[in-house]
Amino acid sequence: MKNVYKVVGSLCLTGALASQVMAAGGGGAVLTADPSRHFDEKGNPPSEYTVEFQNEMRSFLPFNDTRDFDEHKKGFIAAPDYKQIKAEDGHVAWDMGSYDWLLDGKDFDSIHPSLQRQAILNMNYGLYEVLPGKIYQVRGYDLSNISFIKSKKGWIVFDVLTSKETAAAALKFVNEQLGERPVVAVVYSHSHADHFGGVRGVVDEADVRDGKVEIIAPVGFMDHAVSENVYAGNAMNRRMYYQYGVLLPRSPYGHVDQAIGKITSSGNTGLIPPTRIIEKDIEELTVDGVKMVFQNTPGTEAPAEMNTYFPDMKAFWAGENITGTIHNIYTLRGALVRDALEWSKQINNALYMFGQDADVMFASHSWPRWGNDRIQEVMRAQRDAYANLNNGVLYLANQGVTINEIHNVYEVPESLQKQWAARSYHGSVEHNSRAVINRYLGYWDANPTTLIPLSPADSAPLFVDMMGGSKKIIKKAQKLYEEGEYKLSQEILNKLVYAEPDNQKAKDLLADTFEQIGYQQESPSVRNSFLAAAYELRNGIPTGSSTNTSGPDMTRAMATELWLDFLGVRLDSKKAAGKAFTINLVTPDNDETFILELSNGTLTNIKGFQEDDADLTITIDRADLEKTMMGKVSFDEQIESGKASLDGDRAPYETLKTLLTQFDIGFEIMPGTGGEQSSTERGAFEQAPAADTSGG
Repeated sequence: MKNVYKVVGSLCLTGALASQVMAAGGGGAVLTADPSRHFDEKGNPPSEYTVEFQNEMRSFLPFNDTRDFDEHKKGFIAAPDYKQIKAEDGHVAWDMGSYDWLLDGKDFDSIHPSLQRQAILNMNYGLYEVLPGKIYQVRGYDLSNISFIKSKKGWIVFDVLTSKETAAAALKFVNEQLGERPVVAVVYSHSHADHFGGVRGVVDEADVRDGKVEIIAPVGFMDHAVSENVYAGNAMNRRMYYQYGVLLPRSPYGHVDQAIGKITSSGNTGLIPPTRIIEKDIEELTVDGVKMVFQNTPGTEAPAEMNTYFPDMKAFWAGENITGTIHNIYTLRGALVRDALEWSKQINNALYMFGQDADVMFASHSWPRWGNDRIQEVMRAQRDAYANLNNGVLYLANQGVTINEIHNVYEVPESLQKQWAARSYHGSVEHNSRAVINRYLGYWDANPTTLIPLSPADSAPLFVDMMGGSKKIIKKAQKLYEEGEYKLSQEILNKLVYAEPDNQKAKDLLADTFEQIGYQQESPSVRNSFLAAAYELRNGIPTGSSTNTSGPDMTRAMATELWLDFLGVRLDSKKAAGKAFTINLVTPDNDETFILELSNGTLTNIKGFQEDDADLTITIDRADLEKTMMGKVSFDEQIESGKASLDGDRAPYETLKTLLTQFDIGFEIMPGTGGEQSSTERGAFEQAPAADTSGG
């Protein structure tokens, strides 16, 4: 599992990135392991305390409610005779068979029983009928579902998976089973890559340009599809290795599920811009005889998202707003905190606008629900779960419970705990509750000690000294570990590892502790984070350099201003101290102008202006600039080929090249695990923003 970072792209979407890394270094082989044994020679089986905890969960949770299993297999038509889908370059883009061990009927004590249940439900694979003769889904071809609505002349496709290859395979399978029909329209429910990235697998862009295929998306789609989370994209992608368990083999001791699906595919991700934007809160549209009522739901699972109701079919499409899990209010890879109350309100709007009449509810993840009573039950459960999360946390916050306490105090009402639709898989109650406080009150708990605290590496030696040194800490931590007091054990071991990052005995014991905590997690994102940290503590961070694998569609859709903003993020302010210049940038083919100004160790830009006294004017067509934005052609090469011209003093350009840092993804998270450092040795301008736009 070494050298996995080599395929990581600077503009990869999380959806594509996770499995691209899984496919690295081994000729495209997915990381799998013998389910009967631990994949890591230092790994441990579940302890007696973990087994006891899992048994308690088996007794507490309503496993006698099997309706989800009835629903997830309802409407099954056929499964393909293959489990793998290859990418265009030959590597395995999708391997559903790597999770087949989940279907052996064994209870794994290394997996929370609720999570194992969810992981089995997400083993749907093949073509399913949602509404006879009208609505179909292909499930198990990617993290998300792809849905096909039968229109007069063809298919209206809702959400097109992450990769071109998986989407094309799904369309081919549908046409083989149901008869060949052309795609007449595509609907992007929201601005995350696992819902638009496979578009080129189902439509030809020429047909879109010619008006043969309409692409429909919510207001703000293009802005958010490209720009959401760009500025911290490198850090988000690194953190995604923890949330998505990218380095963990598919095993009872490793990766088992991703809550809303198995994992993401690793083919080619694209983007064809919408031809029709849904602007209004509620907007009706008929496409090829199919009447649709769209409900824009900004501020929910994505900043640009919409639900859809089919009044003639009494079918409600919930996008990713209502799936088989309570979602992330805060996603662990890092993103802006979402609004739990707004999410609840939008579900409530859908409940009263469409849920009173709907006979079927289906979505971009999980499985459909049939029958109006069942639909309203699920909608109310999720509405109340998000509302209670918001209101219950603020109820406690207004009595003084802080962000550092809330996850140990807030409890979901037991009536919701006993409903599978209200369980937190993609999110977790613990990190979502902290997110609510962060949204309203920020990260500070109002204790001055935590307002300007020491960094962990600076404070840890004091704690270690006061605890009597490493031997005493390890002895105490080992005792706590053996007693099943894992959170107490991690508390003191974490201090020791920060104080002594080369103390492998401490790191191994902390890894053992993380592992047991991970086994007990219902949320795969939290589980993966603990297990990934355990792996890195034991083995170090896999080495290798990142490579730009940016897709041309995403780069074309990226505003020049966004790319210039990212140059500002990459600027080393210390190196820029005392330097100042002004550069005009002109892109004639799209008639854009910018001023870049370096002052006070900061690079800023403004669109639509030119400075008469600029030190330098750079002229390059946007079409040529895109090649540099993708990292395919250096700016120096653009100048040498005559694609870019420099008028004025060249010194600011040469200076700017020396001030830009090239970010590497393999930076250290846990101390003493190694990792790559940022460098400026490679090209100056050819690192694009690492746009992490998954629904994580």
